[in-house]
Parts: sequence; C-alpha cells; structure tokens
Amino acid sequence: MHEKLKAAFTRALERTDPRRAVREAVLALDPPTAVLAVGKAAGPMLAGLEDAGLRLPGFGVTRYGHGVPLEHYELVEAGHPVPDEASVRAAGRALELARALGPEDHLLVLVSGGGSALWCAPWGLELGELQELNRALLASGATIAELNAVRKHLSRIKGGRLAQATRARVTALLVSDVPGDDVSTIASGPTAPDPTTFADALAVLERYRIAAPAARAHLERGAAGELLETPKPGDPLFARVSNRVLLANADLLEAAAGFWREEGWAVHVLSDRFEGEARELARFHAALVQSSRARGFPYRPPFVLVSGGEAAVTVRGAGRGGRNQAFLAWLAYFLGPEGAWALAADSDGIDGNSQAAGAVLRPDTLARAAELRLDLRAYLGRDDSHGFFDALGDLVVTGPTHNNLNDLRIVVVEP
Repeated sequence: MHEKLKAAFTRALERTDPRRAVREAVLALDPPTAVLAVGKAAGPMLAGLEDAGLRLPGFGVTRYGHGVPLEHYELVEAGHPVPDEASVRAAGRALELARALGPEDHLLVLVSGGGSALWCAPWGLELGELQELNRALLASGATIAELNAVRKHLSRIKGGRLAQATRARVTALLVSDVPGDDVSTIASGPTAPDPTTFADALAVLERYRIAAPAARAHLERGAAGELLETPKPGDPLFARVSNRVLLANADLLEAAAGFWREEGWAVHVLSDRFEGEARELARFHAALVQSSRARGFPYRPPFVLVSGGEAAVTVRGAGRGGRNQAFLAWLAYFLGPEGAWALAADSDGIDGNSQAAGAVLRPDTLARAAELRLDLRAYLGRDDSHGFFDALGDLVVTGPTHNNLNDLRIVVVEP
C-alpha cells in the first residue's frame, strides 16, 4: 500500500504536465510576439513553447533549484517563499519588456504558483521590510487570498499592474495553485483585475496582528485615496487581456482518483477547495473515516478519499514541516490506534520549510512511534511534523516537480 500511495502521487503529476498543456494551448493562439514566464512551473511551460516551435523575445523566473534545461529561453532563479534581490531584478526586467511593447504586439504570460515572491517590485517600503512582512504573513495562518491582498497593494507588478504597464494584447496561461482557481490570486494576479483594496490589505494585517509599520503607513495612504488603486473588474484595459487556467488542483485530484479506480477501489473526491488549519482539516477527515467504519455512513468501506485545496498552519513552535505533514500528524492523532493508510503531499515537491513533498501515514504509525519513544503530542506542540515522520522513515521526498497544483491528500480506508 505504501508503494501504491506514492505511485498515485506520481501518476497525478504525470497526467498534469505543464509542458504538454502549454504546447497544446499555444497552437490555438494568435501568434505571440513576446513571452514572460513566472512561477515554479515556468521551466516546463517555456519548454512547451519550444516544443511548439516558438522562439520569442522574453525570459522566465522560477524558484532556486527549480530550473530545467532550455534550448532558447533564459530561465533565471530567485527567492521563494520570501523574495530577494533576484526577485526584484526579475520583476524590473518583466516590466521593462512589457512597457516596450506596442498595441500591435501580443504578450504571452505563463503564470504558475510562486510568482508572488518571484516577481517582486516593492512599492512603499524597502525589500528588507517586505521580506519581514512576508515571513510574518506566512507564519500567521492567513489564507493565500489574504496574503495576496496585502502583496498586491505593496507591488508595482501584481494585481493587474503588469497588464496595466503594457499597450500590447495580453494572453495569460495559468497553472493554478489556489483553491477556486481565482486568476486574481494565482501569483497575485499580474494580468488580472483585482477585487481587493488597500483597506482589505490593512484589515489582513489587523486580523493577524502584524505590526509592519512601513507597510501600514503605505496602505493607510492608499486607503485614504492618496495612491492609485490596482485596476478593478470592469476596467477597460482588460478588454485586451485574456486569462485562461490550463491546469488546476481538480485535474490533479481526478488523475489520482483515476489511479485508484483502475486498482478497483471506490473513490470519493471530497473537494479541491479545502482551506483552513491543517489540524481542523485532519479532524474532518478523521471524522469521515471513523463514522464510515462504525456505521457505514457516509461511505461503506473499502474506499479511498481524495481531497485537495490548501491548508494552513499557524506556526507557534520552532519545528520543521509543512501543511501536508502537519495534516498527517494530526490525522494520526485524531484517528488514534486504528490509524489508516494516507498520503499528503504538495505538488511542487516542497512542503513548507522542509525538503519533503509530504509523508505517508500507516495504520501502525502510532505503534511504531511508541516503540521508538516518539511522543506525537510533543512533536505537534512544537510544530515539528517533519521530525516525526523523518524519525519513522515515512517522508515522501521528490525534489522539485516543476509543477504547482496545490496539495493532494489520499486516505485509504480498508475493510
């Protein structure tokens, strides 16, 4: 079962290849005259352009260690999840290229998750202040939409401002890593209208009690009407902009579900839109498993649960891990001695601040932990789900997958 869980994850990634998706999509487009690519899937997306025979002016930026060999296109690397100087340079180059294009041009923008950090054009504060703010937001438990509401109002490229900076027609092809596939949230929506406001961004800082004095001062000026808002839905500039989602978390879940159906299992795909604390998401999945085992409701074993979306972890300890490893650790806690087989992994291959994509939970996880004198409650208390599964030898390590379709969770409930 351990190998089947990992095989299902591998199959899901193979069936959602950004390279193939871009190659097929661009053949139906009016010929673009320039290209920009940003995100963890920027490499394979540019490779898809090369496969289609397109050699355009432009470049891409991806996370350190996520580069791929390309024949024509330059692919630079920058900081993620916290932006760095390379992120600033990449955003500056992108804006420069966009501004140089005229109305007769057609700019193709290849967007995938991670772009919020990889294109960084600070507005109203210095890079160091923005880095500290990003760290605080990432540790706060804020949703991706909340994070990006703040990011968009502290940037000269996010929240539709890339589209605003050019006179060209713009086509954006997107690989979505956000629940609901909102194009204004993926990579902070550089080519999409922004429904959020300076006031919304301020409210996020209030909600999570984040000081960030420089950011607050800038956002307060914007909320007072002293700064130009991001372009909103209905702005005429978007008449020349098209945003199309090529791949999404739902595609990843369906590919995983197909694997288990071929294996003869009943599969229940719960949702691709889960958000909230990993602990509460684990509690929900555990309740489904326990109810089904006890009463055959809502599902009669054997079956497989598949879910996606993006959980969050409000970090209070000093351990390592990510939302997927935390989900599994809490699932083990809530299921108790009966346990279950489960896998949870991030489709980009990097879960939180660890080098694992996720982990595998076994029915005997708690028993094996007891033999090794591993106290699950202590690991949970210091937010060290990575340490727990590492000690058990149950991490899933893939390295960069060059994709970013959010999380995949699989729970197998045997007879």
